[in-house]
Amino acid sequence: MPPGELNAVGRMLGTLGDEWTLLILQQATLGASRYAEFAARLPISHAVLTSRLAAMVDGELLCKRAYQDNPPRAEYLLTARGRGVWPVLMSIWEWERHWVPAHAGRLPAMHHATCSSPFAPVLSCRGCAAPVSEKDVVARWGPSGSWARSMPVQSTRRRSASGRGVAAAGLFPETMSILGNRWAFALLVSAFVGTSRFGDFATQLGAPPGSLADRLQMLTANGVLATHDGRYQLTEKGRATFGVLITALQWAQHTYPDDKGPAVELTHTGCGAAFEADLTCDQCTGVLRGSEVVVR
Repeated sequence: MPPGELNAVGRMLGTLGDEWTLLILQQATLGASRYAEFAARLPISHAVLTSRLAAMVDGELLCKRAYQDNPPRAEYLLTARGRGVWPVLMSIWEWERHWVPAHAGRLPAMHHATCSSPFAPVLSCRGCAAPVSEKDVVARWGPSGSWARSMPVQSTRRRSASGRGVAAAGLFPETMSILGNRWAFALLVSAFVGTSRFGDFATQLGAPPGSLADRLQMLTANGVLATHDGRYQLTEKGRATFGVLITALQWAQHTYPDDKGPAVELTHTGCGAAFEADLTCDQCTGVLRGSEVVVR
């Protein structure tokens, strides 16, 4: 399928469905901007870091700006598109905080500048301001939506869990195993809309059987899915990834609009309106803005 036929979901998975891209965005959000800073914080080879930074500049997630002439040195700064990923990262941090206790101690603390409080983000309906869960939102394909158009052609390379700097990098291994792999992300979305049998996953997604079995095994081992009577069902931990999926989808559809219309249409059953998500502060109930969130 030509790249131009991908919809917003496919383009998002082709961009964010890469562990290194997500990790570089994570570190850029936490203040890294220079090549040496990314290299020191991440267990990444110089060849991979160079190629990812170049691809992220081409994809307008980062912009490259010279800060020294002799010798020439440049820094990599978040663009508006790159900064727009912050709700996804915040949803990842919140999910890991609750569901990966061994990792929670290494997560950055989040404070809401408006109310000066540490907070947890709450997924809410922009139309009626009510908190929502996966039970309150109905999803269906939009005019540009289909599984075929939503799957990027390229496959992502699996990053080894062993290597330089892993302990100090502050990685999110469970989240990255979902969002950092296109088949795992697609499986999770498919499970949210009711798919539960191996054959149905294979038919919908067109995934190679080996890749499908590997991803289902990984999601089951991580407690995101559970098996019963030959079916794969979302666990409570799996359902809690809803905020990550919704914020990633919303970023995709705002970043890659399609002339035909959205890839996925969401409806909030509580108010009956088209669903647009906001993240709100659980302390003051105010809508969170990227400029008002202090991560340290």
